[in-house]
Amino acid sequence: MACRTTGTKRGLVRLVKTPDGAVQVDETGKKPGRGAYLCKTVECWNSALSGKVLQYALKTAIGIEDKAALQAYATTLSNEEREPGEDA
Repeated sequence: MACRTTGTKRGLVRLVKTPDGAVQVDETGKKPGRGAYLCKTVECWNSALSGKVLQYALKTAIGIEDKAALQAYATTLSNEEREPGEDA
């Protein structure tokens, strides 16, 4: 979403706005709510969290606690390049 990478769902991480309005990582890809996908790079996550693109995609404001949890998750991601076969 933030870097416009395309690829398989397994190569991306789904974020979901839950019915109660929280924004969280959906590792199963099955949680109910509006979803958006980010690639598994720190750069993409930093871009999405620093701008308004994620809020626009999920059609909600991201609370301070949710943003902190997403930033913590982003620190667990690698700084590696995209997987071979993924388009930029």
